[in-house]
Parts: sequence; structure tokens; C-alpha cells
Amino acid sequence: METQPLEIQKKEYAKIVKEIRPKPPLLRNVAGAFVVGGLIAIIGQVFLNFYQGLGLSLQEAGAAGSATLIFLAALLTGLGIYDKIAEVGGAGTIVPITGFANSMVSSAMEYRGEGLVLGVGARLFTVAGPVLVFGIVTGWAIGIFYYFFR
Repeated sequence: METQPLEIQKKEYAKIVKEIRPKPPLLRNVAGAFVVGGLIAIIGQVFLNFYQGLGLSLQEAGAAGSATLIFLAALLTGLGIYDKIAEVGGAGTIVPITGFANSMVSSAMEYRGEGLVLGVGARLFTVAGPVLVFGIVTGWAIGIFYYFFR
């Protein structure tokens, strides 16, 4: 029995995979992301208006609204509700603040069986660590640039 060259096998395999791979419902995915992402933005705006109504300045209300969105995303992730929202909203749930809170809590929850310090505490920063390092280094570099070139 004669075997085919590896390149031909790869091309045939790719053709078979392309034929049997299910087609994603593109329109539904885009609509779901738009609606869920928009709802998260509306909720954020409601909190911003609420905190401004309590007498906070725009900057203070923005910080309080952001903290509230982070808390809600973490709480919903812990309760398993955020994942159900993500099934409908897909990329719309990766709105920066809520998506980051979800990814941090999810990674911490995955290792909660290992204990609070070595499990949750250590894994909580597997996602946050690179983001914090990037933010600190970028802030430092911009500060140096501003100091010398202003």
C-alpha cells in the first residue's frame, strides 16, 4: 500500500474539517454581543447618574460606578450567572471592566479547592499580574517621557 505525501494528507484533512465544521451563527453572535455589551454600558451609565445624583463629581461618580460594575461582575461570576450571560452575549461581556473582573474571579474560583492562600490568593493574580505590570511600566515610561520632553 502506497502512502500519500504528508502535504497532500494535510490538504485533504483540512478539506474534511472545513466540510464538517459547524458554521457559527454570525448574525446571532453579533446581535447578542451588541445587546449585552450595550446593556452593560447602560447599567454603567445608570450608576454614573445615580452617584452624580447623590452629589458626587463626575470623576468621583465614575470611580464609584466602575467599582460597582466590578463588584457586580465578580458577584455574578461567583454565582455562575455571568457565564450564562456570556453564552448569550459572547464578546459583549468582555467590556473591559466587567470582563476583567470576570476573568480574575474565574481563575481564582478554579483553584479554590487548594485553599484561600495557595489557591484563590495565588491564582487571583495570574490574570491581574501581567495587566498590573503593563500598567505600571507604561505609566513609568510615560512619566519619564513627560518629565524630559514637556
